[in-house]
Amino acid sequence: MAVGGFNGTDPSPALAQFQELAAAHKIHWFVGGAGSARSQSGGSDDAAEIAAWVRQNYTATTVGGTTLYDLSGAAS
Repeated sequence: MAVGGFNGTDPSPALAQFQELAAAHKIHWFVGGAGSARSQSGGSDDAAEIAAWVRQNYTATTVGGTTLYDLSGAAS
């Protein structure tokens, strides 16, 4: 699933929907590093909100230089 669409500024999924999917164990991994492109393009900041929520609630693991978050457990 591409959070925020092609360039990260589409409002899909919204944070609440992402949280529901994570709680239902329909999302296992989140690839970190997502920021907000909104200030540059005028789009939605939902992707940045999701990334911030993931960083606040899950533990980061680095594999081959890529930051991953395992969403298979409960959010803290």
